[in-house]
Amino acid sequence: MRSKIDRKARFLKTNIFIVAIAIFSFVALPAHSQTVEEYVEEALRENPGIKSAETKYRISAEKASEISWGNTEFSGGYSFGEMEMGMMPTAEFSVMQMVPWFGMLGAKRNYATALADAEQIEKEIAERNLALAVEQKFYKLYELKAKQKVIDSNVQLLQVYEQMALTSVEVGKASAVEVLRLQMRQNDLLEKKQVLAKEYVSEKEAFEKMLNRQESRPLSIPDTLELPSEEKFTRNLSLHPELVKYEKLDRAISLSESVNRKESSPQLGIGAEYMYFTDNPDMVMPMVSLSIPIFNKKYRSVTRQNKLRQEELEFQKQQTYNQLSAALYQAIASRDAARIKVETQTKNVRQAENAQQILLRNYETGTINFREVLDVQELQLQFQMKRIEAAAAYFQQQAIIEYLVKGN
Repeated sequence: MRSKIDRKARFLKTNIFIVAIAIFSFVALPAHSQTVEEYVEEALRENPGIKSAETKYRISAEKASEISWGNTEFSGGYSFGEMEMGMMPTAEFSVMQMVPWFGMLGAKRNYATALADAEQIEKEIAERNLALAVEQKFYKLYELKAKQKVIDSNVQLLQVYEQMALTSVEVGKASAVEVLRLQMRQNDLLEKKQVLAKEYVSEKEAFEKMLNRQESRPLSIPDTLELPSEEKFTRNLSLHPELVKYEKLDRAISLSESVNRKESSPQLGIGAEYMYFTDNPDMVMPMVSLSIPIFNKKYRSVTRQNKLRQEELEFQKQQTYNQLSAALYQAIASRDAARIKVETQTKNVRQAENAQQILLRNYETGTINFREVLDVQELQLQFQMKRIEAAAAYFQQQAIIEYLVKGN
């Protein structure tokens, strides 16, 4: 009987070692897959919101082409019946074209181009927001998937412990209650896994909507994430499109003021009139018209409005900078805290693995306490879960940082 128990002990010891290696692999941190960048590229290529922003920009850019001279005016008339005065023309035709003041068309085209540039920045903002959303969702999917893997490994470990408990019951070293506790713990973990699986399906569907996928396909989500040894980035926010947008809008207002000044200038019209006489030679008469804005209060008001708009933009830019700067420092602090948590939980998992080895040696001497087994297993699972959450949080905060300082 004793040799039989020893053989079972050696067999269970081997199984525990294998399962422990599987569990510990979740903190070994193998190379991080780069598929997140591929998903971002797919989203930028397929997402309808980005396509809409691109179309809106193209419409805005096309407006510069619609700027041209005003319509050419044609008019004509014909007299029926006898005229009392012989010099009255039988028919007359005229043409008139208003000519914009010097530089007017160029100023309007420059203004339209500036508005298109601002619309282009809106597209860049939409792209950044989408890229951030995709990365955040990607790391959430990693968290849910990794937790399910950890639960599977812990269930396997509990099954090995269950066999140990059954063996101990055979020799009177444990009661059937210990076996039931281990089985109930397995049931609890399987319930957690089912909940995580449901959440994963929901998050996956939302993720695929960002990619504008019409059919659900398997995702390439890594089981583990490797934290970089160090972070290198700048804290310069000057190239963030939310701030560049205000520079573009300020330039557009300046060009709008240039258009306003041109519109306050006189407008020149040139044309000709042709008159047909029945009994006299025909006549062609050149014509010139001049439109002078004598009452230019309107243009002075527009100038004041433009100055106020520029002041408003400056205040908005400062407010946006403050918000982005606060978000950057918060993301850096949260990311650094996540790194500390990952390192701490990695140490805890290693120590939990050492505790498993101690329990195994106790089993060989027949003094194993299965309450301690469950306590260590529960602690180990908590450490593993916290480590996964911290790793996901690290990369989510890093994504925010890259969203804020990308391009610098």
